[in-house]
Amino acid sequence: MNFLRKTLPVFVVGAVLGVMLSIGGMVLAEKEPVKTSLPLEDLRAFSEVFGQIKSSYVEEVSDHDLLENAIKGMLTGLDPHSTYLDKKAFKDLQEGTRGEFGGLGIEVGMEDGFVKVVAPIDDTPAFKAGVEAGDLVIRLDEKPVKGMSLSDAVKIMRGKPGTDILLTIIREGETRPLKITITRDIIKVVSVKNRMLEPGFGYIRIASFQTRTGANLNEALSELKKESEGNELKGLVLDLRNNPGGLLNAAVAVSDAFLDTGLIVYTEGRIEHSKMSFKAGPEDALKGAPIVVLINGGSASASEIVAGALQDHKRAVIMGQQSFGKGSVQTILENNKGGAIKLTTARYFTPSGRSIQAEGITPDVTLSKLKLEKVEDDFVAIKESDLSQHLENPNGEEKETKKEKKSVGDDYPLNEALNLLKGINILKK
Repeated sequence: MNFLRKTLPVFVVGAVLGVMLSIGGMVLAEKEPVKTSLPLEDLRAFSEVFGQIKSSYVEEVSDHDLLENAIKGMLTGLDPHSTYLDKKAFKDLQEGTRGEFGGLGIEVGMEDGFVKVVAPIDDTPAFKAGVEAGDLVIRLDEKPVKGMSLSDAVKIMRGKPGTDILLTIIREGETRPLKITITRDIIKVVSVKNRMLEPGFGYIRIASFQTRTGANLNEALSELKKESEGNELKGLVLDLRNNPGGLLNAAVAVSDAFLDTGLIVYTEGRIEHSKMSFKAGPEDALKGAPIVVLINGGSASASEIVAGALQDHKRAVIMGQQSFGKGSVQTILENNKGGAIKLTTARYFTPSGRSIQAEGITPDVTLSKLKLEKVEDDFVAIKESDLSQHLENPNGEEKETKKEKKSVGDDYPLNEALNLLKGINILKK
């Protein structure tokens, strides 16, 4: 059944994706009382600083603002992914997991005080404007990012659809900062896209992991099989490049579609409900046909769960570049004011027990980051048919030129993935 055994704080501007969520029927993590004594000396210090700010700060500050800022500080001091969500931010997060929200269409985190792009989302304003994974945003319009919190930077990037924002970006390989103007829009994320590369060889692109991604994947596979005239696919390219992640349940559903047994992922944390494991059901949708999974530095979180599971089970060949390395689980805990906190409560592990945190998935086949460009050349080579008095083809007009196969364009990794699938099929025969 297994072809390889027979022969591999993060925000979306407008919403939060690329995190493992526990909202409603999603991954459940109940609040558990923590039995611990209060650090009285530290509380006295907090009270003293609170009083000094109230009495001596240059402007009057409300108790509410001071306490809310203290809560934010407690969370941002933990790790890049734990954060405080006010009522509006919590609403934005919920909308984002359903696949429609307002903003630029990039997932961002913080690095050295700057906003770092984890990945632009397909077909969004940021994607079309040329924002790339790994970009460091140093200015938002004319405001320096250094010193801002991630949530404050996200608030500036959000805004009314149709309005512009200027991002000043530092990019590896560029000698000077880039200035990119992006027009805000309502972002409608299409989670799953599919097409045939060649007869028998399908392609599925997952842009993010949302509530319906598992169902959409099954629909995409059905469409590809119909295009193959009802025949089983010979192979599939699963494209997870620049996929910033999303819902844990969606990652499990995608992995389960291609596995027929065994562990998919498990999580470990301090509280009992943070310890979970997910196993595959009995059916492989491709019936063992080979899979090549494409990843890069913008593949994070849920993408890494899928890649890690298929790699550990030797169900797919992982191709591309080292992934982002986000191996932690965030739980959304609501409060009585309509907001919530997003708190890191566990780490996740691949079936073999690997933690991807801060390391990522190492591809089975590593591809260098290349950009193919068409070389313009005015020189046209002379062919036999251009020579005067050349002999005619004896078949005349009856012989047709071979129809070129549909190209996969200038996408080098996709070309390599398709070639690998063809090679695996030859070896299977």
